[in-house]
Amino acid sequence: MRRARIFIFKFIVGIIALSILSVIVFKFVPVPVTATMLMDENGITKDWEPLSDIDRNLVRAVIAAEDGKFCGHSGFDAEAIAKAIASNAQGGRIRGGSTISQQTAKNVFLWQGGGYPRKAMEAYFTLLIENIWGKRRIMEVYLNVAETGIGTYGAEAGAQRYYGKSASSLSPLEAARMAAALPLPKKRSVTNPRGWLRGHGQTIAARIGVVGRDGLDACV
Repeated sequence: MRRARIFIFKFIVGIIALSILSVIVFKFVPVPVTATMLMDENGITKDWEPLSDIDRNLVRAVIAAEDGKFCGHSGFDAEAIAKAIASNAQGGRIRGGSTISQQTAKNVFLWQGGGYPRKAMEAYFTLLIENIWGKRRIMEVYLNVAETGIGTYGAEAGAQRYYGKSASSLSPLEAARMAAALPLPKKRSVTNPRGWLRGHGQTIAARIGVVGRDGLDACV
């Protein structure tokens, strides 16, 4: 029993050390591939670009669409979590509760899908990247690994797919429509949105100016 306990202890310590090391490495090295990419039956089209080569409109668009408190929280949106708990208690479901930091942690180190064990691991990696990477690196990684279309990953590949140009020169509306499709990139149209999705994209485009004016992207 003593040997078993020592083995389990060493195993846990090793896993923690490996996780911290991987986060440190990816602070400086582009993420080569993720579990989501590897499991994508449509293949992988991606092209890593530094944040300095991604149009500011897209940075502001994803903050407006996904996480307006990105620069103000430490990885978690307490208000969104509280709403999710209240909704779950009533048997409902809430969408959009995860922050950009949480989505990045999940996309890079874990897999898609729910379950409490995965959510716990997501929280752990979120704390690591918030403290080791910082906001600017989190945004850079997010915009390079997020699924932007069928078999398409990252801002550059998405911009080339939909607009035939680099992610460095997106208009506010182009950036907004890409951001609007992020939650469901395989189902939501970017170039020809209709109905609610079209209006949602226009709303995000209008909020881009607010993000800039109010300094909601100051940490990036």
